[in-house]
Amino acid sequence: MKVDLGDLSAFVAVARAGGFRDAARATSGSASGLSDAVRRLEAKLGVRLLNRTTRSVVPTEAGRSLLARLDPVLNEVESALDVVNGFRDTPTGTLKLNVPMSAARLVLPSIVPRFLAAYPEIRLEVIADESFVDVLAAGCDAGIRYEEKLEQDMVAVPIGPRVQRMAAAAAPDYLDRRGRPRHPRDLLDHACMRARFASGAIIRWTFERDSETITIDPPGQLLVQVGGALDLKIDVAVAGTGIVYLFEDWLRPHIDRGELEPVLEPWWPSFSGPYLYYPGRRLVPAPLRAFIDFIRADQ
Repeated sequence: MKVDLGDLSAFVAVARAGGFRDAARATSGSASGLSDAVRRLEAKLGVRLLNRTTRSVVPTEAGRSLLARLDPVLNEVESALDVVNGFRDTPTGTLKLNVPMSAARLVLPSIVPRFLAAYPEIRLEVIADESFVDVLAAGCDAGIRYEEKLEQDMVAVPIGPRVQRMAAAAAPDYLDRRGRPRHPRDLLDHACMRARFASGAIIRWTFERDSETITIDPPGQLLVQVGGALDLKIDVAVAGTGIVYLFEDWLRPHIDRGELEPVLEPWWPSFSGPYLYYPGRRLVPAPLRAFIDFIRADQ
């Protein structure tokens, strides 16, 4: 039975993504094109591969069995095609990264312009996502996360600053009105700009000095979700509404301009910098290999 390889790839993409729209975004294709490909494949095989509802797309038993056999085969096909890249003068293709907003804001701006200039035939696609994802299932080549969020079977390469700090700051006029905290527990009597993860968990504020570590849940009127809304926390703090707690590098420009004043600076905790991570179980695509070599030379 002759089956179109493109139709098989479309089925795998939809099954991995759990939907036609998400699969279209991951493959830079169209949802209607993927739907047509899956219908052709089902008609050719004479069996339903996906159960479709208005809310989800789930593989049938036959679909799950086919997916389990196709996944490694298609990965090998992709790897085999990528070998050709090694014969080019410069790597070409698309590199797709899944990164948190902090990396998009604080790590990549110093790397991306120089990387794209060095490899003009590589197209870089960056997706800002705060949740830890299976990069292959999300249609990405690699991701950036911090050490505590990395799985053991991932290859991790240091990227960006190797030591970072969390910082607290507030507008000088706010501190003039409300007083300047001398100890982290003093924050319990202040207005604080809070944030929460996509899971709903509110981020607690941690401070360290010498051998003492203190974690608190300070009060505050503003709560934002980690991601693009973090800039709102800073804007509200600059306006004099309360205290903000965020990456030092994110707050530093506002501190240097005098818009914000450091709060409890001797207590700011440090932590190890981020890592580029990718699955070690398959051949590394040429664009990703070029990026890995570039950031290693940059360290």
